[in-house]
Amino acid sequence: MLLADLGAEVVKIEEPGAGDYMRWTPPLVDGQSALFNALNRNKRSLALNLKSDAGRDLLLRLVEKADVLVEGNRPGVMERLGLGWPVLHGRNRRLVMCSITGYGQTGPFAARAGHDINYVATAGALGLNGPRDGPPVPLSVQVADIGGGGLQPAVAILGALLGVQRGEEGRWIDASMTDGAVSWLSLVFAAHAAGESVGRGDQRLAGRYACYRVYECAGGGFYSVGALEPKFWAALCGALDRQDLVDRQFSEDVAVQREVEQLFMTRTREEWRSILEPLDACCEPVLDVGEVARHPQVAARGVLEAMQRGSAPGLGEHSAAILADVGVDATRFEELRSSGVTA
Repeated sequence: MLLADLGAEVVKIEEPGAGDYMRWTPPLVDGQSALFNALNRNKRSLALNLKSDAGRDLLLRLVEKADVLVEGNRPGVMERLGLGWPVLHGRNRRLVMCSITGYGQTGPFAARAGHDINYVATAGALGLNGPRDGPPVPLSVQVADIGGGGLQPAVAILGALLGVQRGEEGRWIDASMTDGAVSWLSLVFAAHAAGESVGRGDQRLAGRYACYRVYECAGGGFYSVGALEPKFWAALCGALDRQDLVDRQFSEDVAVQREVEQLFMTRTREEWRSILEPLDACCEPVLDVGEVARHPQVAARGVLEAMQRGSAPGLGEHSAAILADVGVDATRFEELRSSGVTA
C-alpha cells in the first residue's frame, strides 16, 4: 500500500475463488470489506492458482518484468511451489524479493502461526502496555503488523531497489514482524541494559512522571500532557495555578500525579482546551476516532483524504490485462480461466 501510494504499479496476486480472506472481514461496504479496501487501494488484482503448472509459469513470466515480489506465506511454501529465491533470482537477477512473516525465515518459531498480539507479546511491547497496577492491555495500533510487517519492509525494499539502481543484483529480504516490533523498543532495551527497572505503566514516557501522562477531565473526556521540557511544565503549572509544582516535574512521588489528576477533574475537556490551547505547553485533548477528521490540523493537511489513483480492486478484476502484458491473448485467457488457473 505504501509503495502504491508513492506511485508503484502493484499487482495483488490472489487465489481464484475466495481470494484474500480479508475481502470478507466485516464491516462490509457494497459487499467488500472496508478494511480490505483501505489496505488495497491503488492496486490491481490478478487471480492466479500457483498450485498449477500453468499458474507458476505465468508468475515466472511476470517476475521477469518485475522489480519486486512480496510474499507473505509461511517459510518454505514458496520453495514447495517451485518459486523459491534461487528460481526467481535465476529468472531475474535484478528482482528484489521480500518475504514477510511473523517470526522470520529462521529460528525455532519460524513456522509458528501468530497474529499481531502474539508478536508484540513476544517482543515485550504488550507487557509494557497498560496501567502500573493492572494487566497488560492490547495495543490499539498493530505495531508488529503495520510497523514491522508494512513500514519497515517498505523501507527495506526501497533500499534494495536503490542498490539495484547502483548496479547491484537483487536481494532476498527476510522481514519478521516480531523483529520489527522488537526494534521499536530500542529505548526500553537501552534503559534495561543500563540497569534501570522497566515496568508496565512506570516508564518515563508511560506514566512515571506527572509531566507526561493522560488525565481524565470532568464529564469523561481526557487530556494528554507531554510537558517534558521545563519551560512547558512551568507554563502548564501556571495555567493550573500551581507554581509550587514547577520544581517537582520529575518527582516519582505519586502524590504529585494525584494532585494534577484532581486539578484536571475540576473542568471538562473543552474547558481545559480553551485554557491550554493558547499555551506553548505540549498539551492536547485526547480525541475519539470520530473527532479526528474534524480537527483543524488534520483537516488542513488532508491526512484522511484518499491518496488514490484507483480504489481497491475486485478479485481478478485486472487478470486479463495483466496477463496480456506477458503474451496471454483473449483465447488463451479463456482457456486458463475455464481450467481454474485464473479468474
